[in-house]
Amino acid sequence: MPSLRDFRDRIVSVKSTRKITSAMKMVAASKLRRAQAQAEASQPYARSMAAMMARVAKNVIIHDGSAKLLRGTGSDRRHLLIVVTADRGLCAGFNANLVKSARRMMADLESQGKEVQIICAGRKARDFLRRDRGSAILKSFTGITGKNRVDYADAQALTDFILEKFDAGAFDVCTLLYNEFKSVLVQKPTAQQLIPFHIPQVEGATAKEAGPVSPYDFEPAEEEILNALLPRNIGVQVFRALLDSSAGEQAARMTAMDSATRNAGDMINALTLRYNRARQAYITKELIEIISGAEAV
Repeated sequence: MPSLRDFRDRIVSVKSTRKITSAMKMVAASKLRRAQAQAEASQPYARSMAAMMARVAKNVIIHDGSAKLLRGTGSDRRHLLIVVTADRGLCAGFNANLVKSARRMMADLESQGKEVQIICAGRKARDFLRRDRGSAILKSFTGITGKNRVDYADAQALTDFILEKFDAGAFDVCTLLYNEFKSVLVQKPTAQQLIPFHIPQVEGATAKEAGPVSPYDFEPAEEEILNALLPRNIGVQVFRALLDSSAGEQAARMTAMDSATRNAGDMINALTLRYNRARQAYITKELIEIISGAEAV
């Protein structure tokens, strides 16, 4: 049975841990307010941008002379996955769940005979995937989502690298994987195809009715608009993913540290109860020894 000193040392240790987790919870809550405001402000623009691009692309007949970002390469054999995670841990399953989804998607693509390459946006994606997918990692970007404020320049650097590799013929299809920020308690792993541009389909609609339809005439022509806006749309969607990931990381960390703080409190109460019982048993034993000694005299 542990001694009284062992119990006291354990209680002091857990109390120190509780102070740390409580402080981390407050820091995450403070960062969450800024990150959440930035993420929520970007979502309407990103959704509107994608919807507008879909309306324009709906009126375009794709042919060999169409923008390469719209028509693709004519093949889907080589896939590039952009995995967006946090740079730090201690945020429950935020990183692990996304990496698990990425691994599942990679296994599914490889079972179809596809080639898969990876771009890691976040230190945790790199650390998790290089253990078994190190040869598939094309490049790693770190220090993006862990900052107090995510800048568009960070998304632009990632976008420029993607477009450079696509122009060089390094891949055929590009998919973005990130944790979509739904609420403080919900961050949903999401896959979004960036290249070639995917026109969203409406469930239950016929092939003729499927997708958004634009009632407008365009000047200049739709293809010229798409040539200018398709690269920018990729940057906007990447920026939104980084913002969602940053907000989701702080929300997951705040929730995890709150749970850890409460668990530490429960452990302290349990250890204190065991300490008091052991102390009472120790005192009772000493009294019995004193009384027995006195009776023996």
